[in-house]
Amino acid sequence: MSLTQLARAQVQALTPYQSARRIGGQGHIWLNANEAADSGDFRLDCSRLNRYPECQPPAVINGYAGYAGVAPEQVLVSRGGDEGIELLIRTFCEPGRDSIIICTPTYGMYAISAETNGVGIIDVPLSASRQPDFDGIIGRLGEAKLVFLCSPNNPTGDLVEQSGLIRLLEAARGRALVVVDEAYIEFCPAHSQAGLLADYPELVLIRTLSKAFGLAGIRCGFTLANPEVVQLLLKVIAPYPIPEPVAQIAAQALSEDGLTRMRERVAEINRLKATLAGQLAGNAQVKEVFAPNGNYLLVRFTPGSAVFDRMSRAGIILRDFSSKPGLADCIRITIGQEAEMDAVLAVLQQEQ
Repeated sequence: MSLTQLARAQVQALTPYQSARRIGGQGHIWLNANEAADSGDFRLDCSRLNRYPECQPPAVINGYAGYAGVAPEQVLVSRGGDEGIELLIRTFCEPGRDSIIICTPTYGMYAISAETNGVGIIDVPLSASRQPDFDGIIGRLGEAKLVFLCSPNNPTGDLVEQSGLIRLLEAARGRALVVVDEAYIEFCPAHSQAGLLADYPELVLIRTLSKAFGLAGIRCGFTLANPEVVQLLLKVIAPYPIPEPVAQIAAQALSEDGLTRMRERVAEINRLKATLAGQLAGNAQVKEVFAPNGNYLLVRFTPGSAVFDRMSRAGIILRDFSSKPGLADCIRITIGQEAEMDAVLAVLQQEQ
C-alpha cells in the first residue's frame, strides 16, 4: 500500500483550495488575493515569547467585542476566518452523516472544509439576482446542520438581503446554524447582520483582520455567536491558536488609533473602487461590473481570457473566475494602490 493509499479516501480525492499563493504567477502588481495595499506599523514585546500564549487573549477578545458591539462571551478568536469555518463544521457536523448548505458561486473554503472532514455538501445555487435561494435553502434544512452565506459575497460582491435572512433564521430555529461570512463587511458596515445576534441564537458571523485591517499575514479571524455556540467551539479549538505576536498586533489594530487607520484605509479603497468601477463601465471590453461592496470588483469582460492574458503579460496578476458557475469571462480585481488601478486601465485602453 502506498503512502497516498494510507490517507482517507476523501483526502485522496480532494482538489485543494486554490488560494492566490498556490496559483501564483509572474508579475509585479498583485491584485488577486483581496489583500490591502498596506498594513501599518506595530510594536512587539518579545519578553513573553518563552511562554505559551493564552487560548483567547483578553485584550483581543475585549477589543473586538467593543468594536463589533457584542459581549466578549460572544467572541471567539481563531487563526483567520478559515479556522472559524473549520471549527463550526467539526463541532456541529458528524462525519459521514451530516451536511452543510452552500450557495455557489461563493467562497471555496466552505466546501473544502466540509470535504476534508467527511461532511456532505448541498449546493443551493444563487438565484438569477445573485441572492440566496431562501425557499430552496429552507426546503433542505432538514438535511443540513450549517448554512453558509457570504455577505458581501466573494467573488460577486452581493449582499444578503436581511428580510430573506430573517425568514431563513426563523425556519432554522432549533434545526441548523446559519453562518454569515462578513469578511468584507468593513467596506459596507451598515449592512452587517450583527444586530440580529441578540434575537437569533442560530446566527453566526465570521469576521477577519485580513481585509480592511490590512493584516492578512498574521492570520487572525473572529467568530461572533451565541455564548453557547462559542463555548462549544472552545471545546474543539487548539489549545494555543493565537501566537503571542499575533495577539499583540491584533490588540493594537483594535485600539482607537488602529480603528482610525482601518477606517481611513477603507475610505481610500472605496474611493478608488468607485473611480475604477466608473471607468470600467465605459469600456467597450466590459460587459458587466458586479456589486461593489468589498475591496474588489468582479468584472465580466469580452472575452475574459484575452484580458486576463494581457494583464499577465503586463505583470498584473488578477483572479480568473471564468470556470465558476454563471461567471464565464469574469475576472476579480483587488483594489490596490491608485497607481496599480491606473496600470489596469492602461492595459485595457491599449486594446481599444
